[in-house]
Amino acid sequence: MKKINKVVIPAAGFGTRFLPQTKAMPKEMLPIVDKPVIQYVVEEAVQSGIESIIIITGSNKRAIEDHFDTPNEDLVKNLLQGNKEHMLENIKKISDMANFIYIRQKGPYGNGTPVLTAEPAIENEPFAVLWGDEFIYSKPPRLEQMIKVYDKFGGIVISGVKIEKKEDLKRYGIADLEHVENNVYKIKQIVEKPEPEEAPSNIATHGGYILPSEVFSALKRIKPGKGGEIWLVDAINLLKKEGFPVYTVVIEDGKYYDTGNKFEYMKTVVEFALHHKEIKEEFKAFLKSLAK
Repeated sequence: MKKINKVVIPAAGFGTRFLPQTKAMPKEMLPIVDKPVIQYVVEEAVQSGIESIIIITGSNKRAIEDHFDTPNEDLVKNLLQGNKEHMLENIKKISDMANFIYIRQKGPYGNGTPVLTAEPAIENEPFAVLWGDEFIYSKPPRLEQMIKVYDKFGGIVISGVKIEKKEDLKRYGIADLEHVENNVYKIKQIVEKPEPEEAPSNIATHGGYILPSEVFSALKRIKPGKGGEIWLVDAINLLKKEGFPVYTVVIEDGKYYDTGNKFEYMKTVVEFALHHKEIKEEFKAFLKSLAK
């Protein structure tokens, strides 16, 4: 099997849940203390051995490209004059993390469209997909855990997240599972956003995917699904019918951060602030003062 060297990060959505903030700024650039959401996603990919990052963008996403570009001369000059070489070194590392490729999304609405948009940059290789407005923080990284499963079993691998609240099941693709070993399961079926009473398990197959290049053909052959959208899960189900085994690995020592949701985003910012080495003590004291 070919090594997984590329990851596709869809980042073309409008971010309507965060308007008016996202009218001019990509939702993927919302800060988690001092780093944008999408940087956490890229860092996970790089820590998992990925060499090329393919970001699928839209018309108002230039800030993403600028963030991962080399720092401009004025910023470099300002930091040097202020004796802030450590800051300069940190931002230079951002552009050096990987080879970045940007493609403008075209096609109908749905989460399968940005994956299909990446076809010219993938060609005939297996590849990973990670959404640009959410991430799982784990050690080892989620994608590294997924790649180990792919190296052993092949096929399609999807990250699994245990959903604690029954009412939240309708927000995700939920898997009907067959146990393989440890935290690895074979997926019999994925039900997209089921009603809680109809969900086959409490494992959401969500957030991270390792896919064969045949997924592009599947995406071109499926018809629009729920809501008239092109769903990636429909293409995966088609490949499964055609003989591709589909696995999920329930991520160990991991926590899912849904930063595309206002309330979950705010919880994420607070949690990361409480662990940030520069502000954590002062921030804890501030939160305690609010409770008085």
